[in-house]
Amino acid sequence: MEKTYVTPLSTRYASREMSEIWSADSKYSTWRKLWVALAETEKELGIDIKEEQINEMKEHINDIDYDIVSQREKECRHDVMAHVYEFGTKCPGAKGIIHLGATSCFVTDNADVILMSKALELVKQKLLLVIRNLREFAYDNRNVTCLGYTHFQPAQLTTVGKRATLWLQDLLEDLEELEFVQSHMKLLGCKGTTGTQESFMKLFKDEGKVKQIDGKIAEKMGFSKVFAVSGQTYTRKLDTRVLNVLSSIAQSASKFANDMRLLQHEKELEEPFEKGQIGSSAMAYKRNPMRSERINSIARHVMVLSSDPMITAATQWLERTLDDSANKRICVPEAFLGVDGILTLYANISSGIVVYQNVIKTNLMKELPFMGTEEILMKAVLKGGDRQDLHEKIRIYSMESAREVKEFGRPNDLVDRIAEDKSFGFTKEEILDILNPNNLCGRAPKQVEDFLREEVDPILEKYADLIGDINVDVNV
Repeated sequence: MEKTYVTPLSTRYASREMSEIWSADSKYSTWRKLWVALAETEKELGIDIKEEQINEMKEHINDIDYDIVSQREKECRHDVMAHVYEFGTKCPGAKGIIHLGATSCFVTDNADVILMSKALELVKQKLLLVIRNLREFAYDNRNVTCLGYTHFQPAQLTTVGKRATLWLQDLLEDLEELEFVQSHMKLLGCKGTTGTQESFMKLFKDEGKVKQIDGKIAEKMGFSKVFAVSGQTYTRKLDTRVLNVLSSIAQSASKFANDMRLLQHEKELEEPFEKGQIGSSAMAYKRNPMRSERINSIARHVMVLSSDPMITAATQWLERTLDDSANKRICVPEAFLGVDGILTLYANISSGIVVYQNVIKTNLMKELPFMGTEEILMKAVLKGGDRQDLHEKIRIYSMESAREVKEFGRPNDLVDRIAEDKSFGFTKEEILDILNPNNLCGRAPKQVEDFLREEVDPILEKYADLIGDINVDVNV
């Protein structure tokens, strides 16, 4: 019995829930549900289909003999017809009406939309979990002042919590895009070989009834929207849209993971590290940021996969060509499994980020004199100093002090140099008071509070019931 979508993503990284969505049983049982919905619709619109035939089909939706399917596909070289055949062996009474009037894409395309919709909901759930974790982290660390970096060089101060809001904001953008994609998911419906519904016009001889088919099938499958027109397939732009949002999530997670790796190198933040975890097979003392590295690795794959449906959508021929099929079977499930693995890792890391405040303070104090030169300059000018003259002196003193630090490994003596220059008019103690880190990070703490209250909390409140308890165990 073939049950799972077997790939390193499903066996090592993705969750059981996401793997089950893309399993063979899930896919092919959805095909059978679509055949049932088609038969019910045709019966309701006047085709002579017995209730007993429909009930027989319903009884065997999950009863799939993959050995029979495999053998039949070798003979007919057509997966859908192999499944029609196997379904017919289970439902001899309904054999003659299974797939009546439909083309293969009726089950393949509609099932793909159904599975993508289920998978998007799971992605949303995990995305919200990460948002909730980061919300708590940002709030708890809103006042922890730290070095800010531009070009990974020390810049003005910020706070650990403020930095986390940047990660959060990316995820909120992703959530907004995901919600848009979810709201625009549409079934193909049942439009036939070239999208004209010609076979159903022959079957019903009543255009009014044919026009009802799509809506009835969609309603039975839990959808409200169907593509108004199509060729044999739904437009492959839909797959592009879906994988674009998955790629966007991968981008955001990868940015976070890169930041974690940089900050773990600085020994300021650290991933959760289990008691028995091994950081390196050779260097027992190491605590490598392996989960962040794994996020980067899988994210790279997901981002590359997003180019597949773009090329497919751009190269479709007229009403139908088959060069989309093999590619689509691979890239769509892989992208979902990849993002699921990424969000599982992200949720795990964000739930237990270790903050080393003493190291943060030590790193900050090494650079603090440089960070506070603008503040010193402004206060000295307010006391009557000449801005241009003082600016030039600070520039020279900063370069001299930096040379002492870089070339000779000596302590930063910029404060002493400024205090010794009477034109500034400050004692060393007064300069150190000016350089209080808490006074040099602008509105960062307040920005965190405002952002969480105005942007994040309403979303978490809206989706409180959806977040629930999610398994975020991570395979090493």
